[in-house]
Amino acid sequence: MLLLALVMSMPQEGPPLPFKNPLPKDEQIRKFHLPEVIGNTWADRESSYKQRLSMEAASPFRKLTWRNIGPTVQGGRVATIASPEKDPNSLYVAYSTSGLWRTTDDGNSWQSLFNHEAAFGIGDFALSKDGKTIWVGTGEANSQRTSYAGTGIYKSVDSGKTWQWMGLPESHHIGRVVIDPRDENTVYACVMGHLYSQNPERGLYRTRDGGKTWEQILKIDQWTGVIDMCIDPRNSNVLYASAWHRDRRSWDFLESGPGSGVYKSVDGGKSWTKLTGGLPYGAAAGRTAIAIAPSKPDRLYAFVDNEDPADFDEYEDEGAPSGKLTLRRFVYLTDELLYAVPKDEIETFIKRWVKDSPEDVLKKIAAKTITQKEVAAMIQKDHAEQVEIARKQAEIYRSDDGGKTWVKPYQGRIGEHGGYYWNRLFVNPRDADDVFSTGVYLLRSKNAGKQWNEVATWAQVHVDYHFVYFDPRNPKRFITGTDGGVFISGDDGGHFRHIENMPVGQVTTLAIDEATPYRVIAGMQDNGTLRGPNNWKLGSSDVNDWKELFGGDGSAIAVDPRKDRDLVYVSYQFGMFFAVDKQANKLWSTRPEPPKGAKPYRYNWIAPFIVSSHHPDIVYVGTEKLLRSFDQGKHYTEVSPDLTTNREQGNVPHATLKDISESPLQFGLIYVGTDDGLVKMTPDGGYQWIDISTPLKGKWVTRVVASKWDKATVYCAQSGYREDDFNAYLWVSTDYGKTWKSISAGLPAETINVVREDPNNKGVLYVGTDMGAFISQDNGATWEALSGNIPHAPIHDLQVQAKEKELVVGTHSRSVWILPLKYVLGLTPEIRKMPVHLFKPDKNSVYTNYKALPLKSWHVAPDEIPTMAGMMFAGKAGKAVIVLKDDKGKEVARQELALEEGLNPYSLSLLLAPSKPAEHKKRTIKSVEDALKDPLEEERPHFVVPGSYKLEVTLNGATESLDVKVETGFVPSRDDDDGDGKTKDVDLDKPGDSDGGR
Repeated sequence: MLLLALVMSMPQEGPPLPFKNPLPKDEQIRKFHLPEVIGNTWADRESSYKQRLSMEAASPFRKLTWRNIGPTVQGGRVATIASPEKDPNSLYVAYSTSGLWRTTDDGNSWQSLFNHEAAFGIGDFALSKDGKTIWVGTGEANSQRTSYAGTGIYKSVDSGKTWQWMGLPESHHIGRVVIDPRDENTVYACVMGHLYSQNPERGLYRTRDGGKTWEQILKIDQWTGVIDMCIDPRNSNVLYASAWHRDRRSWDFLESGPGSGVYKSVDGGKSWTKLTGGLPYGAAAGRTAIAIAPSKPDRLYAFVDNEDPADFDEYEDEGAPSGKLTLRRFVYLTDELLYAVPKDEIETFIKRWVKDSPEDVLKKIAAKTITQKEVAAMIQKDHAEQVEIARKQAEIYRSDDGGKTWVKPYQGRIGEHGGYYWNRLFVNPRDADDVFSTGVYLLRSKNAGKQWNEVATWAQVHVDYHFVYFDPRNPKRFITGTDGGVFISGDDGGHFRHIENMPVGQVTTLAIDEATPYRVIAGMQDNGTLRGPNNWKLGSSDVNDWKELFGGDGSAIAVDPRKDRDLVYVSYQFGMFFAVDKQANKLWSTRPEPPKGAKPYRYNWIAPFIVSSHHPDIVYVGTEKLLRSFDQGKHYTEVSPDLTTNREQGNVPHATLKDISESPLQFGLIYVGTDDGLVKMTPDGGYQWIDISTPLKGKWVTRVVASKWDKATVYCAQSGYREDDFNAYLWVSTDYGKTWKSISAGLPAETINVVREDPNNKGVLYVGTDMGAFISQDNGATWEALSGNIPHAPIHDLQVQAKEKELVVGTHSRSVWILPLKYVLGLTPEIRKMPVHLFKPDKNSVYTNYKALPLKSWHVAPDEIPTMAGMMFAGKAGKAVIVLKDDKGKEVARQELALEEGLNPYSLSLLLAPSKPAEHKKRTIKSVEDALKDPLEEERPHFVVPGSYKLEVTLNGATESLDVKVETGFVPSRDDDDGDGKTKDVDLDKPGDSDGGR
């Protein structure tokens, strides 16, 4: 096979002990990347999406309104930033999972443009010069854990109002979309192809007819796609394309291969030449960014992820002061120098790096009976994964002759970069020597790559940079996109303004508490763990109402349920657990340490942590084992052996626990699910463990849920996402896992990330998939879409607030959304059989004439209109009439509306007559009544008076009514800043309410 015939470019001599070279590429492939994987076909995915659309259209809940509660303050992972050449006031930002957004007022407000398509993640987009035509290539091209597969390329010809799918369905991940500057019907798409499987539809594609047809003009093999390209601005036939050979598995990432490299065509893509001339190539060639200098088109830059091992003597910062013995410094010790190291230093070093009998080793060093090489061999044996030589990785190359020859202007690695996630280059269009490279840091060279400097500090700009946009109108203004969103500099990088008003948070984990109002805690990708109120309002609430509890990649969250505590357990990637006691202002680590001499625990990227429902001081942690603590994570005991398959480890931690669920009905009845497809159960707190895996062994377990209603019932969700298998896998067992029944029938082929029971209603289940939420009210026999106004989004976690009866979902794209369940759960089987049904309206208020806003001749604000709002059910679609009648049967308010089948919101205006401009009138007083009369009575608005009424609706010949009350209320305060959603009394006689406080 091609992959087994790789030519390695490894050094002739290995590094000194204890260090070793990384696993050779051919061995990495043999161990971890064979056999090839075949994922779902486009026919499968297209059928699934059509099923989703059908379920959304048929759902009785499609007109319900979700509320987006943020957070926005943290931003989200940016993919691309652009502005139309002829409309520079419009700025577009695409996010890796959060769609496409536009602002026309320098970021003060934004419009979301890409909400309900068959994909939500974006790799790149391109704009026509006038901005009316937008091309969106879906599927983030980075190869991260949540680099979701797209569904091809989309086109809008009306600035994003509507979209048309234009093909390339097997592209999955698109690195660049480039419009030919001389012909806007000619568009190029850099197609990376599948991430977790192999497919031939990779390479560079071109359309010459505006997307009607596409041709593959550069094809390498089924492992290699095209990640980047550029066009010579002088000649559109001169093309440069960067190919990347990569493959991801659950347990390993292959990020280089012989197909990688930079290719050039001088005939519009008819033929291609692979550029070497100084560039790395072969098995170690990884992702390469290619950029052309617009002001000097013979100047090219290449940013190469070189996977060859670095020279050992290459400068490495270990962060240790002089006098400290570190692993790299240990290499330079002779035997005699080893014996001469100060006692405290050698003791600290040996106890850190030697697992077996470090005291004996220290005695031998003191007696000079052990050699440096013998100690080094022990270290290498005990820490095989930690003593590998680093790879060269981020290297900059420059060509000044159109790619014929390349020089390396800066020797060594620049910054902290990795091809799987960063590696982009951006050349200032005004200055060919001014170039930016993206990575953990944003680095800039102003002398053609010879020297590099950090553009911004961590305090200024969120790390993990992905894009740089140069403002064509202002040479000092540029915009950068990071994992933390959009940052704008107007003084060439001296200062930055963070755009923090877009709900684009990539929520991974979610928890809720019992405070009033209840709070939502969200763990987000690279944006920590934030907590905010459930009544936060987009556009009006303070973005800083969401407070950070902890940093990193927000992971497992658990809340101590005691009302007199404010204790939240948080974490970041790979099991870095902490307890945050806000009440006591304390913080402590809750990460278990392995027994002395044992290997380090293995942790999933999002390792599980739960608080026992039987006592809040008891917590559980999942590694490859289950551990339990009786003292809030301060001390742990292993309560299981290795519960995984314990497969050989690649460069991605695997064979770990992914979820833990303890039965609320029996202490010690615990279920765990693993990322290698196993489900295990203990009925007695860990004394015995039983393998109860589903029939689908090997598929990643996303959730196990012990039922709160029945001790023997457990649910399990599994995922084939990491094999490009997007089917829905959901199981239930009613006999402690002895037998399993699939309950995914009726769901579209979308990966299930989470399943939960309703805490108040037996048999009601919710699932969150990679496109949205579903509900079953018959224990999984049938499913309905919970659509409405929420965009298509991957729901990674969800919770149900039992007291408020609200569904809270954490999307890995659009922050947190909440759906009130009053009408969802109120739609009983009996009501579904009715032709029409009125639900009791929300509490109603009217505004009395004497508490209305003051009337002035210059006052032009619209009246605050009171309404009677609620929900009705229509058995069939049709035109309905809703009327309000007084106790004598007189009609006082009426509204006609078109109803769709299912639940329909209504809002009946209680305004009888609007206000009129106030006029100055001379008053004639002849009686007490005249003296006490409101002189503006006729000008004030008039409303339905408080009292008892009958609300009646007629639809398709059927009528239903119910008794309602209209109650006295007050004008909403203009200063309703506490976010409780309630109106306030407005005292018009109080100084400051109407006269500026004078």
